[in-house]
Amino acid sequence: MEKQKAPRAKGGLRKLATCVGEFKTVSIMASVFVAIEVLFEVFIPLIMAQLINVGMDADSTEFTFMLDLGNLREPLFTMYNRVHFIIVCGAMMIGMAILSLLCGAMSGKCAASASTGFAMNLRRKVFYKVENFSFLNLDKFNTASLVTRLTTDVANIQNSYMVIIRLLVRAPFMLIMALCMAISISPKLSIIFGVTLPILLVGLLVGVKVVFPRFEKMLRKYDDLNESTQENLIGIRAVKAYVREDYEIKRFKSVSETVRKLQFSAEKVIVFVSPFMQILVHACIICIVWFGGNDIIEGGMLLGDLSAFLSYVMQILMSLMMVAVSFLMIVLSRASMDRIVEVLDEKIDIEDTEGATDELPIDGSIDFENVNFSYSKNPNNLNLSNIDLHIKSGETVGIIGGTGSAKTSLVQLIPRLYDVLDGSVKVGGKDVREYKIEPLREAVGMVLQKNTLFSGTIKENLLWGNKDATDEEIYDAAKAAQAHDFIMSFPKGYETDLGQGGVNVSGGQKQRLCIARALLKKPKIMILDDSTSAVDTATDAAIRAGLKEKFGDTTVLIIAQRIASVQEADKIVVMNDGKIDAVGTHEELLAHNEIYRDVYMSQQHGSDEGEVK
Repeated sequence: MEKQKAPRAKGGLRKLATCVGEFKTVSIMASVFVAIEVLFEVFIPLIMAQLINVGMDADSTEFTFMLDLGNLREPLFTMYNRVHFIIVCGAMMIGMAILSLLCGAMSGKCAASASTGFAMNLRRKVFYKVENFSFLNLDKFNTASLVTRLTTDVANIQNSYMVIIRLLVRAPFMLIMALCMAISISPKLSIIFGVTLPILLVGLLVGVKVVFPRFEKMLRKYDDLNESTQENLIGIRAVKAYVREDYEIKRFKSVSETVRKLQFSAEKVIVFVSPFMQILVHACIICIVWFGGNDIIEGGMLLGDLSAFLSYVMQILMSLMMVAVSFLMIVLSRASMDRIVEVLDEKIDIEDTEGATDELPIDGSIDFENVNFSYSKNPNNLNLSNIDLHIKSGETVGIIGGTGSAKTSLVQLIPRLYDVLDGSVKVGGKDVREYKIEPLREAVGMVLQKNTLFSGTIKENLLWGNKDATDEEIYDAAKAAQAHDFIMSFPKGYETDLGQGGVNVSGGQKQRLCIARALLKKPKIMILDDSTSAVDTATDAAIRAGLKEKFGDTTVLIIAQRIASVQEADKIVVMNDGKIDAVGTHEELLAHNEIYRDVYMSQQHGSDEGEVK
């Protein structure tokens, strides 16, 4: 779940409306077709009334079709054969029913096209926004929450959009048309609606008021459900290794049960709304039949007119029920809309500054000048403080320190994954904020602590570093990363499918592939963030030798836990509690820095014990 509940999104409808885009015409056509469909449906009871009235009039020899709409009472045609009149009226009803059906089908087709297109644009807009997030932005949303927004929430909004362009056109239009027809037939019976409609509207408003917060709470729990599922599936090997299947099943069951209860809590209101409306509908019909029947007995109304009136009553009440269902769906989508707009409204923390250059840095020199940094942007809670560090182009620099000493935080400022709070970080003599983000990051090859590979072949993954790389360049990078030999040991070599997340290779192999991928960028600066922790010391040394031999002009920063990984560096930076404790060569630090000496002695002691064993 999010670290904090966001305030209600403002202007959400306007933001989402822009996603209609090229589907605006088909959206309008869906509404136009449904309006025409309603027109035909409303006129069918009028013809049916004429048929019933003619059938009940046994003595008449002249049959006139009257257009009877309140003060408008006009004969359309007159016939002198009852059978012919019935056939003509029946044909008119069949024709209108067919035309209504065709218009309904066309409206459905247009609405489906419009809603799916709208959802596609919305999903694309959200995804593009997330792709442009900085690390700080990503810290505000967990992965499961973003997945829920891109799937469940977008689907809710898509369904509501279809409701808006169809039901919310059909229901009010039919309500008005049928109400006008009913009043034109019998103003006296129409008074019954004056009592029924306010009750229905009050019930609807109360339902909406109660349902919305429950749906909102339910969607937040969906995030927890997705998070539990995602963690379990990603870590399924660890689950099996520790025989924790029962625990994970109970955990999933608990979250699922919570979602079920919240969903039931929200939907039971809808369950109560339906019978409430049905009671009002049937009570309304009983009153109309009672008073209308008395009018027929007294000669003030014809049977056909009462039949048509009842048809219009059903259309009116069905329209009200459609409006109720539509509003409930929109209520559900309102919670989803707020969550989507929350992502769209998220201010991207790191963007190109005005006047930034799109040129690559001239070299790999790095300068930290009086740098302070805080993830929370709070000057009273600094993660890095008073950092002054100068690295020449082509140098190899080791960075070492205890857990939480801010080693990773330091190097993440170089490609502007985060921005400094005070001071400046310079690459190639320029503040990193003076470069556009893309060329700056192109000049920096970074292998993060968590090695990520994607579905596809080894070659496809390596080409992430440089999509235009030749086979020779791929082989050179793989050899420098000590990955070429194990790649060629696979039957398909570089065409070996890695599976999701690189499940077909070991941790050490995955690290070497990530290093090779970064080297394909031919970066001016290479950052290895504890990227050889899963390989043996011999392979670690071979990787460093390969980097020196084939990429000697590249500035290399190595974050490591093992002294052996950095002791041959040009200089080593010792970090402690967000500050630089010392800078020097291996020999200098061993002689003068207590933290470095303690780490070295503990590792040497462990190594000696290993040899004795």
